[in-house]
Amino acid sequence: MRLVFCGTAAFAVPSLRACAAHHEVLAVVTRADRLGNRGQPAPRPVADAARELGLPLLTPVKIGAPEVVRGLLDLIPDCVVVAAYGQILPLSLLDPLPFGAVNVHASLLPRWRGASPIAHAILAGDAETGVSIMRMEAGLDTGPVYATMRVPIERDATTPSLTGVLADLGASELVAVLDALEHGSAVATPQPADGVTYAPRLRREDGRVDWAARAAVDVDRMVRALQPWPGVVAPIDGVDVQIQSGAPVRIGPGAAPGSVAGRERDSVVIATIDGGYRVDLITPPGKRAMTPAAWMRGRRSGEAGT
Repeated sequence: MRLVFCGTAAFAVPSLRACAAHHEVLAVVTRADRLGNRGQPAPRPVADAARELGLPLLTPVKIGAPEVVRGLLDLIPDCVVVAAYGQILPLSLLDPLPFGAVNVHASLLPRWRGASPIAHAILAGDAETGVSIMRMEAGLDTGPVYATMRVPIERDATTPSLTGVLADLGASELVAVLDALEHGSAVATPQPADGVTYAPRLRREDGRVDWAARAAVDVDRMVRALQPWPGVVAPIDGVDVQIQSGAPVRIGPGAAPGSVAGRERDSVVIATIDGGYRVDLITPPGKRAMTPAAWMRGRRSGEAGT
C-alpha cells in the first residue's frame, strides 16, 4: 500500500517504522521545528526516525493549506496514516483517497478523545486503557473504529512508560488493520454515543498542586501523569519545587495540609486533605534533581552560614 505518514511525537515512531517495514511510505509529514525548554529546539522524534529510514520529510506549517493538500495528493497515496501528529487533517485530503486516513489513537474510544489521552486516563484513575485504530473524519476522534486493544494501567504507571507500551501495541494493530484494508476485510464500527470524554491539551497550570485541595491519591496521579509536561510543582518547606516521584502513604490525623508530616530516610511526607504524600525526588528552582532531605540540609546549612 502507498502511504503518507503524519506524526510528530515519540508515540508515533513505532507506527512509522511498522509502515516502512510493510508498505511504501511516500512521505512523512511532521510538525515544523519550534523552540522548547531553554530556547533549544523541541524534540521531533518522528523527524529523526524518518531521516534514519531515508524517507522524504515534509514540515508544513499547516497541513490543510491548499498547496500542501495538492502536493500530497500528487503523490497518489492509497491512505494517510496518522499518529500523534498534532493537527486535524482536512477532508479535502481524506476524501479523494481510496482508504481515507487511519489514525492510531491512545485510548479506548470514545473515552478520551483529544490531545492528551494517556495523561488523562492516569489522572482519572482509570483501571485500563488501550489503543484504537480509527478511520478519520471531520470530527475530533469521532470516526468509526477498526480495532481496539486493551491494557491495564498499573498502579505505578507514568505517562512515559504507558506511552511506550501503547505505541508498540498501536503499531502492531495498525499493521493488521492496513492488511485488512488492502484485502477488503476491514470493518469499521461507529463509536457509541455514550461514554464520550475529552482529553484537552495540557497546560502549565494543570501541574500546580494545592495541598489543601488535593488528596494524596490525586497528587500521586498528577505526578505520574504530568510527565514530562507540564510537570508537577508544589510548595515544600515554603519553596515551590518540581516533584519528580513519590507515593501516597498513611499518616495520623491532625497534620495541616502542606505541612511536613514525617520523614522516611531521604524522603519527606507532606500532609494532604486525605492522607500523606511521600516525596522521593524533587527538582528545586535552578538546581538538579535531588532528594528532599539533601535539599533541606543544603538550605539549613546555607541559612546557618549567613
